Amino acid sequence: MDIKTKEVSGILKAPAPHMVGDGFRVHNFFPGGYKIDMNPFFLMDYGSKIEFSARKEPRGVGIHPHRGFETVTIAYHGAVAHHDSSGNSGVIYPGDVQWMTAAGGILHKEYHEENYSLTGGPFQMIQLWVNLPAKNKMGTPKYQAIKQMDMAHFDLPENGGKIEIIAGNYNGIAGNAHTFTPIHLYNARLNKGGRATFNFPPGFNTGFMIVEGSVNINGTEKAEVNSFVHFKNDGEEVKIEALADSVVLILSGEPINEPIVQYGPFLMNTESEIRQAIDDYNQGRFGYLEE
Repeated sequence: MDIKTKEVSGILKAPAPHMVGDGFRVHNFFPGGYKIDMNPFFLMDYGSKIEFSARKEPRGVGIHPHRGFETVTIAYHGAVAHHDSSGNSGVIYPGDVQWMTAAGGILHKEYHEENYSLTGGPFQMIQLWVNLPAKNKMGTPKYQAIKQMDMAHFDLPENGGKIEIIAGNYNGIAGNAHTFTPIHLYNARLNKGGRATFNFPPGFNTGFMIVEGSVNINGTEKAEVNSFVHFKNDGEEVKIEALADSVVLILSGEPINEPIVQYGPFLMNTESEIRQAIDDYNQGRFGYLEE
């Protein structure tokens, strides 16, 4: 039986950037920039490459709460230090991934890592908000640090590059991250001329973020750096070819068919759950984190 191609819905240019704290200049592709359905991925902030000057006091985002979802931060340039109220801390360097499950409630802060801040240099990151099913929204927070050196990967033929598997699986190789619903998340690091084929169920919401270089999609569409390729829910197979040395973040996930109510850093199913989250935060029930 022939496998049907997953068609491109649109190639989206980066929306105007804004600052998150003083350390993260991001382009919000969704839900703010474009009204596209990427459920279970609720939000994608893309930090295109920028140069930060050297500074003694690290830039970043101070203490803030989350409930009802997961934050996934993927580093391409620069380094970020994380601390949270569950006692977790860590630094992600280029190629690393930080997967924080806020679940029932957590406080955290994110700053440029001290040594990076002292020297400055290029900085490029992506942060995703991954929704949780209702049954897991009030679970115990946790933290997964995934170092690039430990990441599962698949080497493409003919020196085409490699696929780093963060979550889900590719060609039978499973990623390290635990997920609550079916999600595939990869970094495709392609050499010029490198080719790769991906297969996802028709109903999965799928998108490719072009982090570096440029690629040809399905032999018909060209996508340049800093653009997001959104796909229709109509096929399974996507083929890409690198027109230059390229890095592509690949997202595909099964939608969570439940109501979503968002208020700032809370992502729940009902208005009353949002009110409870605000009350719990005000009452100090998200734990304690030192400034």
